[in-house]
Order: sequence, then structure tokens, then C-alpha cells
Amino acid sequence: MKAIVVHEYGGPEVLKFEEYPDPVPGRGEVLVRVAAASVNPIDYKRRAGLTKDFYPIHFPGLIGVDMSGTVVKVGPGVEAFGAGNRVFAMADNTYAELCVVKGDVLADIPEGLDLIEAAALPLVTMTGNQLLSATGIKAGQTVMVVGAVGNVGRSAVFTAKARGATVIAGVLKRQMDEAKTIGADQVVATDDDTAIANLPPLDAVADTVGGRTAEKLIAKVKAGGVFASVVGSPKSAANYPSVKVAFVFSKFDRETLEFMAEAVRDGRLVIPISEKLPLSEAANAQALAEKGGIGKILLVP
Repeated sequence: MKAIVVHEYGGPEVLKFEEYPDPVPGRGEVLVRVAAASVNPIDYKRRAGLTKDFYPIHFPGLIGVDMSGTVVKVGPGVEAFGAGNRVFAMADNTYAELCVVKGDVLADIPEGLDLIEAAALPLVTMTGNQLLSATGIKAGQTVMVVGAVGNVGRSAVFTAKARGATVIAGVLKRQMDEAKTIGADQVVATDDDTAIANLPPLDAVADTVGGRTAEKLIAKVKAGGVFASVVGSPKSAANYPSVKVAFVFSKFDRETLEFMAEAVRDGRLVIPISEKLPLSEAANAQALAEKGGIGKILLVP
């Protein structure tokens, strides 16, 4: 098969479009022909060697976590899927024409959802949902989602509204207009200190940004409230012992992924897609992604 092969850590130029041995499904595994993979920050952090202490690449190796495609064959012990099933997953080694996925982390793509565009959803929608869940927010309470126009942030906003919470979207001043389209009750500029100072006490914060913004916002959380983050604790967290800090690392949950994907299919949640590029252009795709932006970039074999 063709795949993006990494022989050493470095910049986007180390991503090589090469022949690589076809994977073979073992017990409990499924072989999928990849329709698309999406580019995520974890992918270019791995490529650069920033995760080698806990998530290394074994050279020559593959990268990629998001995938959608069609089942080719199943290994022994797999009964939930069969050849021809349209599936998606948060897997491993997905920048390739073929990918082996454990059957217990695979989900059927909801009827009516585009096969290629489904690849944009697994990591960001499950992370956003689980980030919001970590706040323990309840109907009638108020949560601020920081980085709300990002794809994890959008997913957290949607999840909070589905639970009946009041949602404040925290975004940069230049993102204010975009933020008015994502379903939050209020939009606040996080790079406006006056706006932050005027925030009401918050039951929780769901943070995707970190840094100085996080340090300012943990001060707005009520005693007994929760500051949940996908980027780690604010440096000032020790100054607020009455606030519970929760670090969220996304894990697969089939029910959550199907719930979020159905919301996208029905138009209740929008995860923008900015580019669909050939798999061979993975280096260009990662360079674009590292410059920032709202839309997801998909790689299509």
C-alpha cells in the first residue's frame, strides 16, 4: 500500500509518500480501506518528536489518529463488523491506504453522513464532549468554553447546550463574529481584560487554550466549581484550592462518537472542513495546519 512514512523526527519534510507493507488484522481487529484521515495537532507533534517520551514513532513508522473508510476484512473474534461496512474511528497509523483498527474502537458511520467528511470527527468531537463532561455541568448552570470556535470548543459548546447549560463562548476579538454562529448564549473576548473582569462567577470552565488566558479565567470559577482543560492546569491553579482542576485526555466511546456524528449529520453541530488534499500532500497539509485556522484538513488516499 501507499502510506506517509516517517524515518526521522523533524519538520513536515520528513513525511514521505512511499510503499509500506499492507497491515494484516489479527484477533479482534478489522482491516479498513481508508477513505480519509484528518490532520490533528497530535500528528505534527509526534512528527516533530514532541511526544516521543510517551507516544514515540518506531522508525520507519506511520502516524495519524482519525480515519473513515470501508471494512475490507475482519480478524478472528470480530462479529460486529463485516466487509463493506462504512466505519470511522480514533485509531493509529491512519495516514495510509489501509489501516488495522481494533474492533472495539470502531463505529459505524451514521446513515446520511458523508464517508470522507466523517474522518474529521472522531478526535475533536469526542474530546469536546469529554472535556465538557469533565466539568460536571448541569442544566441551569453556566460554563465558559475557551477556544470555542475551534473544533474541540464547538463540540464542547454543543454538548453543554444539549445538557441545558448556559454557555459563554470565549474567543479572540477577531473571532467574535464567527463565534456568534456556534450556538452559545453569550460571546466574550478573552483578549479583552475588561470583558474578563466583567464575567459573572462561573460554575465551570472548559478550556482548550491554556496559557495566560487560563490563568485569568480560573479566577472566575466559583468555589466548588471545575476548571477542565485539554492542555493542562493553569500555572496559577494552586492559588485557587477551592476549584477542582481536571485534565482531559480523549478516549474512545462509541456511543459518544455516534451521538456527535448524528448531530453533525443533522446540522446541529458544524465542524468546518477547510481542505481535502491527496494523501501524498501530507507535508503540505501539516504545514497548513500548523499555521492555525478553524477548518479541519482531510487527507484522501
